[in-house]
Amino acid sequence: MKRHKQHIAPAVVALLVPLVTACAGQAVGGGSGSAVPGQPVTGVDWTVDSVTTGGTTHRAPPAAHPRLRIDADGRASGDLGCNRFSATAAVDGDRVRFGELRTTKMACDEARMAFERILGGVLGGGTFTARTDHSGLTLSTGHDGHAERVDLSRAGPG
Repeated sequence: MKRHKQHIAPAVVALLVPLVTACAGQAVGGGSGSAVPGQPVTGVDWTVDSVTTGGTTHRAPPAAHPRLRIDADGRASGDLGCNRFSATAAVDGDRVRFGELRTTKMACDEARMAFERILGGVLGGGTFTARTDHSGLTLSTGHDGHAERVDLSRAGPG
């Protein structure tokens, strides 16, 4: 009898693991602040790695440190590469909507300013589909028939 139970347990586990994995990948709805269970969009400091618009991907310049944070209270803030910004933000399941960006008015080198104009143009007033994984966030949308995407990674300390 003991031998029979030892063979049943691994078989039961083998059947349950795919079911648990499938359930864990389902999208969370209704303002949870999360695009995937356990992977929050809100309350995380994100570093902007690149912006894709018009079929061209623009990587953040080395001197720029663009960041984004979306808080559960409906506010977004960060750095566009030179200037700080703030905006309203609404998270509903895997959808994120940003209001008009309010920015500081500093001047920086042309590479940082060019990236800032692109990032601000994509984020400001946009609605995105959010997809998270273990260390990254992708915000994507379609606009005038052209897909736009912002790729971000979890910001390190500092």
